[in-house]
Amino acid sequence: MKLLLASNNKHKLKELLIILKNTNLSNIEIITPIILNSNIEVDETGSTFEENAKLKAIAFYNNFKIPTIADDSGLEIEALNNRPGVFSARYSGNYGDDKANRLKSLTDLANNTNRNAQFRTVICFYNGKDIVYFNGICKGQISNIEKGLNGFGYDSIFIPNNYTQTFAELDDNIKNKISHRAIAIEKFTFWLKSNNSSL
Repeated sequence: MKLLLASNNKHKLKELLIILKNTNLSNIEIITPIILNSNIEVDETGSTFEENAKLKAIAFYNNFKIPTIADDSGLEIEALNNRPGVFSARYSGNYGDDKANRLKSLTDLANNTNRNAQFRTVICFYNGKDIVYFNGICKGQISNIEKGLNGFGYDSIFIPNNYTQTFAELDDNIKNKISHRAIAIEKFTFWLKSNNSSL
């Protein structure tokens, strides 16, 4: 079975590939847009993670006819009414400007004592017939300053519960076991194995 990862984000692809490798899926050939020389861009016009993940999964499947998973993820900060949420990648107004997005989040939160937050991922699987969703949540706190050089996005301001370091300070092996994306992928692979006896 082939499985297409519907993302052009090199950081996200790297993370997904590592997490999928750790699940020990057998008889699965992972296909990336890079392998297909794809430059498909999907407008994330949905108002929820589910809608955006679905838009991407369907668009990539329709182009390549390969069973596809797509994810939409974001940071939800409790004191900011769960912003930036689905606007995480463009919270500062400039799509993909991670530094500006982090700084705006820290500025908006300012001296608020409620630092509760969570990373949330929704993965959508689409094979031309079935649409199935898998959710992953990692709860934590927002740090007062940026810390760490690893990771991407909001990793340097997010401290997962039961840890004292941000995602950007933690070893990749730890992050890729406890992250929102890892939890969603684990649910997906369990479902896939349960529904395909050859895996």
